[in-house]
Amino acid sequence: MNARLLSGGALVALVVVVGAAAVAGRPADSVETAATTVPTVSTVPTVTTNATVTTVPTGTTVPPAGEPAPDTPELPDLGLHPPLREIDGWLQGDVTSLEELRGKVVAVQFWTFGCSNCRATLPHMKELYRTYRDQGFEIVGVHAPEFSFEEDVDNIVDAAADLGVTWPIALDTAKQTFHSWQEGTRAFWPRIYLLDREGHIRYDHIGEGRYDEIDAAVAALLAEPTGS
Repeated sequence: MNARLLSGGALVALVVVVGAAAVAGRPADSVETAATTVPTVSTVPTVTTNATVTTVPTGTTVPPAGEPAPDTPELPDLGLHPPLREIDGWLQGDVTSLEELRGKVVAVQFWTFGCSNCRATLPHMKELYRTYRDQGFEIVGVHAPEFSFEEDVDNIVDAAADLGVTWPIALDTAKQTFHSWQEGTRAFWPRIYLLDREGHIRYDHIGEGRYDEIDAAVAALLAEPTGS
């Protein structure tokens, strides 16, 4: 079940958004959630709530060196990304690891094709890819299925074609990477991490929205001198 939790004293409200909140077979204290508007977190995996969904921006270009793009967020170095665990295979391209992409800015997005919140982010992801791919940017979609029909590779291939997803897809069928990257008792679809050219996590956002901010973050990371 998609849920946004609002806490205030003794009042707790649960708003149903889309889908299921937990996957059968997970421990009672481990919840997988399709997220919508949880804002960027400054450390992994702290989560806050009540962000505002923004509209999909038009593409921008990388700003001149030393001039951050409008709406550029803080981009702290959160350390080298965790490894990809028990990936079953890769679709759409020759990429087989994140290490192969050193020297590029990489967006790692956890998603599953049946998640409506994930689908809602795809117009922006496609715009990012069109705008920045030729400037040293790559996307890796880590497909972590929520339901059994999303585990079928043929279904993933068909869905990617229907949705216009053209970037590399890592198959995380057992969700080992999905849970190892998202420490704690909650894990979310969709979630995006931006990696700098050295493979360090510099930005982390849960849910939909913050599209202008993500665009600006990609531009700023592309503009950083190599080895910064």
